[in-house]
Amino acid sequence: MPTPERTSLEQIVAAGCEVLEADGEARLTMQAVASRVGVRAPSLYKRVRDRDALLALVCAATADELGRRLAAADATVAGAARTYRAFAHERPAGFRLLLSSGADLEALARASAPVLRIAADLVGEADALEAARLVTAWATGFLTMELSGAFRLGGDLDEAFEYGLARLSAALAPAG
Repeated sequence: MPTPERTSLEQIVAAGCEVLEADGEARLTMQAVASRVGVRAPSLYKRVRDRDALLALVCAATADELGRRLAAADATVAGAARTYRAFAHERPAGFRLLLSSGADLEALARASAPVLRIAADLVGEADALEAARLVTAWATGFLTMELSGAFRLGGDLDEAFEYGLARLSAALAPAG
């Protein structure tokens, strides 16, 4: 097994993200992560204080990944929302973790920055936060219901998402 000096914090966090998606938050333990990186659990404590600290690091890394994806997306409401949806489908446990009360506010602010920029471009700085919240709340609600299987009345969810997205985009479009 590698010595702790050969196991970086980055490797530990990446392994934590893998465990989160494969096994869920309840099974994201120091032992599970240690097994993934090839060390014994006590060795992790040289890099990470405890499970809560590990969870916070995984959550911050997840928020940063989402932020990178949003920053690289088409700089429109539609581009951001589609990227957010793709992220939620690829990383459902991470998506849920970001919605938890323990999510790091600084990491969430970094992830939100691209959406705030898009909103500011559309409605101006004075209303940017409210517009960003509108888009985020709608998309988060839709995705939470979609991922949990709550949409049971039939219909095409891709079409429903695009319908809502078109209405939001039109509502936020500059008058002209």
